[in-house]
Amino acid sequence: MSHLRKTSVLAATLWLAACQHVAEKPAAPQPQGVAADDNLNALVWMQHSDEYAAATRSLYRAAASQLDAALASGEEALAGNERRPGDRRVLPPAIIMDIDETVLDNSPYQARLVADGGEFDNNGWNAWVAEKKAQVIPGALEFTQAAAARGITIFYISNREAALSAETLENLRAAGLPVKPDENVFLGLGTQVPGCEQVGSEKRCRRQLVSQKYRVVMQFGDQLGDFVEIRSNTPEARAALSGQYSTWWGERWWMLPNPSYGGWESALLGENRRAAPEARRRIKRESLKQNK
Repeated sequence: MSHLRKTSVLAATLWLAACQHVAEKPAAPQPQGVAADDNLNALVWMQHSDEYAAATRSLYRAAASQLDAALASGEEALAGNERRPGDRRVLPPAIIMDIDETVLDNSPYQARLVADGGEFDNNGWNAWVAEKKAQVIPGALEFTQAAAARGITIFYISNREAALSAETLENLRAAGLPVKPDENVFLGLGTQVPGCEQVGSEKRCRRQLVSQKYRVVMQFGDQLGDFVEIRSNTPEARAALSGQYSTWWGERWWMLPNPSYGGWESALLGENRRAAPEARRRIKRESLKQNK
């Protein structure tokens, strides 16, 4: 065998051995992927997009431009079965506002859930409320100050627990939102209203409580239930109820955008609202309209 051929055979042998060595080398561990979370995109939009802040500011500026007309009209922003009978025009004016995602931004709490791979629970939520770190929603401060300057009392009807009144009021004041000192303006979940039976987290009884002494000229919220009692939480029933008051939206009722959570989701999921995330995700995908 020639020297050149011997050299070629040796090189080939060494190359094959090297290939075998590489092939048998244990694969490097792959980095673990980030778990999917359906709330991620909504939260990033709420926290970082100029469009979200522009939307809430636009809504509150539009509402502020209608304050004087609302005061002069004598109209009421409560559904008929929630108003006290009698001449409502003689009563002092009030505005009812939800708190969370209406005047205070709780997206940092939601962001913690995404980061930790967790889901909403009362203990964690109450701990967040106790931190009193929620910031004001863009536009809410200017609007509420304009309303207060006109002698309008702001009532905050929230499904935060009534027992968290001190923490909530402190957070509202720290954000600069008006809190009337001589009135119980925070009506949380568990507020007792004589003669009215509370059903779940519905706010009807608390709206009626405000109606006993005030004429409600506007309402603000991020959920349909912030404005009117929902007796059947299905997509069809909600659409019908919202449509019943179609002329009130943008005049007496003002809806803040909230793609992160809400009754719309439980209405869509129905009995599966507590199912595993993948099961809930499948229902949502199946609900998408493609117009094919």
